[in-house]
Amino acid sequence: MNSKPILLVTRKLPDAVEQRAAKDYEVRLNASDHIYDSESLIKAAEGAHALLICNSEILNADIIKKLSKTVQIVACFTSGYEHVDIAAAANYGILVTNAPDALTDAVADLTILLLLGATRRASEGEIIMRGAQWKGWDALFMAGSAIRGKRLGIYGMGRIGRAVATRAVSFGLEIHYHNRSRLAPELEAGATWHKNVESLLECSDILSFHCPLNDQSRNFLTAERISLMPYGATVINTSRGDVVDDDALISALISGRLQAAGLDVYRGEPNNIHPEYRRLTNTFLMPHIGSATLEARIGMGFQALDNLDAFFKGLPPPNRVR
Repeated sequence: MNSKPILLVTRKLPDAVEQRAAKDYEVRLNASDHIYDSESLIKAAEGAHALLICNSEILNADIIKKLSKTVQIVACFTSGYEHVDIAAAANYGILVTNAPDALTDAVADLTILLLLGATRRASEGEIIMRGAQWKGWDALFMAGSAIRGKRLGIYGMGRIGRAVATRAVSFGLEIHYHNRSRLAPELEAGATWHKNVESLLECSDILSFHCPLNDQSRNFLTAERISLMPYGATVINTSRGDVVDDDALISALISGRLQAAGLDVYRGEPNNIHPEYRRLTNTFLMPHIGSATLEARIGMGFQALDNLDAFFKGLPPPNRVR
C-alpha cells in the first residue's frame, strides 16, 4: 500500500495511543467520544482499511455485511471479542484481533480489591462513614470474614486467573481452579486442578470468574451450582456479567446462602443492571473498570496497533482471534 492505511478509531483513546496511530495511519478519531450506532459506524468506516473498536461497537453479521469492502482488519481494543461475529468477519475476508495481555495486572488487582471489599463489608463501611452514622466501637461492629486459610476457586486459569492466584497466595489463600485441561506444573504453581467444575464449587469459599463468555460459561452460576458451594461463600466476577444468573445470585445473597459478592461486570450493563444489586448491603460493586488504569489502557491501545502494524507489513498479527 503506497499511502498510509485509513484507520477508523471508534472511541476516544489515551493521547499516547492516538498520537502513535496518527504517525502510521490516516486516522479518523472520535474526539467527542460519541457512541456510533450501526448506521453511523457503517458510514464512518466508508473507505477505511482498518477499524480499531471497543466493546461499545457491536459488529454483528448484518453490520459486517454492510461495511465498506475496503475494510480488511478489525482490531479490538479489548481482550474480549464477543461483540464481533467472527464467522461473519471471516466470511467477508476480514481479520479480527484482540488485546489480551496489557490488562492482565490491572484486572487481577481489581479482583483482589473486590475480594477484600466484599469479605470485609467495604460498601457498608462507606455508607456508614459518608452518612455520619458511625456510633463507635463494639466487638461485632462491621465484623467481616477473614480470607487467610480460605479456598479460592478460580474458574478459568488463563493469564488473569494466574495473576490473581499469584496475588491471592500472598494473602494466605489456598488456590483451586478449573480449566478444560490441567496447566503445566510451572504455570499451576502449586494450585489444585479440578477436572469437574462441581468439585471446584464444593471447595470454593471464594469463587472468582476469569473465563471467556461462551456456550459453557453463559448462565454458569445457577441456583443449583450455588447450592454446591460452602455455606456463606463469596462470589467475585470480573469476567462477564452473563456468566451469572442474576436472580439466583441475588436470592442467595438475600437468604445468606452466600455471604457477599464483589462485581465489576453485569448482565445488561450499563443501563439495565438488575436493580437489586444496588439495594443489597452485601454487594461490593464497581462500574466495569477492571482494566481502568492509564497504563493498561495505553498498553491495550498499543497492542491493538501492534496487530495492525504487523498486518499492514504483511506479517501475521500477534493476537489474531481466529
